[in-house]
Amino acid sequence: MPIVNLGQTGVRVSPLCLGMMTYGSKKWREWVLEEAEARPIVQRAVEAGINFFDTADIYSLGESEGITGKLLREFQPRRDELVIATKVFNPMSDCPNDRGLSRKHIMASIDASLKRLGVEYVDLYQIHRFDKNTPIEETCEALHDVVKAGKALYLGASSMYAWQFQKMLGFQATNGLARFVTMQNHYNLVYREEEREMIPLCLDQKIGCIPWSPLARGFLAGTRKRGDEKALPEGASEAATVRARSDDYAHKLYYRDSDFTVVERVVAIAALRKVKPAQVALAWVLSRPGVSAPIIGASKLYQLEDALAALALKLTPEEIEQLDEPYEPHPVLGHSY
Repeated sequence: MPIVNLGQTGVRVSPLCLGMMTYGSKKWREWVLEEAEARPIVQRAVEAGINFFDTADIYSLGESEGITGKLLREFQPRRDELVIATKVFNPMSDCPNDRGLSRKHIMASIDASLKRLGVEYVDLYQIHRFDKNTPIEETCEALHDVVKAGKALYLGASSMYAWQFQKMLGFQATNGLARFVTMQNHYNLVYREEEREMIPLCLDQKIGCIPWSPLARGFLAGTRKRGDEKALPEGASEAATVRARSDDYAHKLYYRDSDFTVVERVVAIAALRKVKPAQVALAWVLSRPGVSAPIIGASKLYQLEDALAALALKLTPEEIEQLDEPYEPHPVLGHSY
């Protein structure tokens, strides 16, 4: 397993990050895998050399953090070998203060996340979204205090507008506060709006990108049918498509006609290379400037194996041009659930 720097920090991570949203409780989402089902996938990830794991308090309302901590202790008892990331922002209950990026919520949330994970600190503490209802000064100062208290080593952010991110970075720099070192943004072959402002900003400010949904929630696996976004993917079992059928959020993000054209290019290159389409789509993300480690989801062992195989696949400039060419601009999507 090759190792890369997380952005411009000195911390070293695997070039793939295993996203833990898939593991938790079916009470939260019917497609979520519970502990017994998650165990072999997490075990294989650790054995393969993945040391970077991303979760959030909102995933299964804390159950994901609990399973993440338990399984990582089981398969990698050395805490210093792991890079664990979690997030704060989304509502955890009906309580009006149990959400957002206020000092009150951040301070309560980091302690709750550490308890569920069973660790003394997280390596990367991320704001899940931008909070328009809280002054950025309050948020940035609270996050700085979390770092100074030793509860997080680094700070990260996730999907927002570039001007919002720049405003926060500027306040941190002016006031000598702990700075965001990563941006977890929505980025893949069929959603490239981040190339307009956010990724150039991250390159300029030396912020590492750790994209979410690099396979467009499975859309880039090449199994969906043009014109029928809720059709059963060809060759897939009913059990394997629970999320594909029920994930209305994905249907808002993708499934444009031009998106299917991109997928057709992915499938054609995969056939010539004798690899799977998902490997081609992930290899494209891995090749992009500023990307440290895309966050992959895996509900089946073969999906993890495909992602691992993508690390050895290097696309030619001509192949990248073929993949890039059909893209059409999309509305800005993914900044909120």
